[in-house]
Amino acid sequence: MPTNFMTENVRTHPPKFSEEKFRRVHIFVSGRVQGVFFRRSIKNKAVKLGLTGWVKNLADGRVEAVFEGDKDKIEEIIMWAKRGSFLAKVENLEVIRENYDGEFQSFKII
Repeated sequence: MPTNFMTENVRTHPPKFSEEKFRRVHIFVSGRVQGVFFRRSIKNKAVKLGLTGWVKNLADGRVEAVFEGDKDKIEEIIMWAKRGSFLAKVENLEVIRENYDGEFQSFKII
């Protein structure tokens, strides 16, 4: 079972943006998702949607990503990640919803 880090995020000041409009998700994607332009494609999609965060390959063959932004755009990137890039074969998508905190200025491939 995935660990949700929501309880570890202690906020000492009001959020910068309405938490009803903005979201943060942490995803893990497994299947044929490395060496098939998955990271570049998800970065391009995230930038097009105006999302911030990062994406990286994991040693176990999965791809990990964190997205922050408009809640509707977050749902759109999750739907995209279920399909993946044209060469990818997504077998599993784990989505962990976390507290939005406006941590990122852009979207990066790590």
